[in-house]
Amino acid sequence: MSWLSKAFTDFLKDESGMGVVEIILIIVVLIAMVLIFKEQITALVKNIWESINKSAKEIY
Repeated sequence: MSWLSKAFTDFLKDESGMGVVEIILIIVVLIAMVLIFKEQITALVKNIWESINKSAKEIY
């Protein structure tokens, strides 16, 4: 049984998967922020696109 408890302890101390968990948490937070601020983001992108189109029309 000692090898089993040592293997379990080593498994708990292993931190090689921590990077994946952190990336997943960041993605979840970003998706939540997009869902919360969807209307504001849409309005901002629309205003930027209209500004780009207006500037392009002035050039040509």
